[in-house]
Amino acid sequence: MDRRHFSSGLALLALTLSSNFSGSAIAADQPTTVRIGFQKSSTLINVLKANGELEKALSEIGVKIAWSEFPSGLPLLEALNVGAVDVSGDVADTVPIFAQAAGAKLTYLATEAPSPTAQALLVKSDSPLKSVADLKGKKIAVAKASGSHYLLLAALAQAGLKFSDIEPAYLTPADGRAAFERGSVDAWATWDPFVAAVQKQSDVRVLADGTGIADYRRYYLASSAFAAARPDVLKIVFAKLKEAGEWAKKDPEAAAKLLAPVWGLDAEIVAAANARRSYVVETVTADNLADEQKIADAFFAEKLLPKEIKASEAAIWSPEKKAAAN
Repeated sequence: MDRRHFSSGLALLALTLSSNFSGSAIAADQPTTVRIGFQKSSTLINVLKANGELEKALSEIGVKIAWSEFPSGLPLLEALNVGAVDVSGDVADTVPIFAQAAGAKLTYLATEAPSPTAQALLVKSDSPLKSVADLKGKKIAVAKASGSHYLLLAALAQAGLKFSDIEPAYLTPADGRAAFERGSVDAWATWDPFVAAVQKQSDVRVLADGTGIADYRRYYLASSAFAAARPDVLKIVFAKLKEAGEWAKKDPEAAAKLLAPVWGLDAEIVAAANARRSYVVETVTADNLADEQKIADAFFAEKLLPKEIKASEAAIWSPEKKAAAN
């Protein structure tokens, strides 16, 4: 081979290696497994996990799902923050605020329209407590950073009380119910399906729900790194969530039947919980983040948030975004 042909051959080899390396880099930047975290109240994610529709849709673009269940929203968002989860099933509107305060790089994927009656502040039916104002000096079970945490805060403020006027017992829903039923706490702030379950199985009374004081939006989130790498995956997740929400409202009996064994609850309880949730999946807007800011300011004012945050600094996913490889 003469020198001219040899040089051309080296150039072609370098071009081929460069092309292969670039392809590998793109592949490495685009994960082929999406790790989805969820909790028991992540209804639409539970529907998609049970019916296999999301796995089927993602398999068509070569993506698999790894599922992880969490007891409540805060540990789920902590997992998202440390890179153990890529996408979060719906969490209450308070949870992203606490995650952002902890430095999480999160992207808002979707929201559900408000469901203010899907959480409640409960007392036993024979409790002497007749109003929220009566909670002064009382011990109340609540999951930290949950939507019910904000419901409690808002209800107390409406009654002219500060959060420091009560004694919070920060417990998971399961532990909260146990403490409530054995009388270790005076009241319990929680959300569906836990509200529906205790209403059906115990003698309780609703002291307050979110009507007029706490909208209780649910948000779906993604790590910002995953959102940048696989917006095409998020587009499919969004579309399937929307479909699942429409189906759950169109056929509530079928939805209750599907979820009953998943949740380990009677279909009647599931139906009661579902009736209080909107399940209307929407894209997130700047107005939503303005509402998040109000929640953040309320928590910070009561010294329940470690620092002030700007909700608008979080990223918002848009269906128009293209995949990173495009």
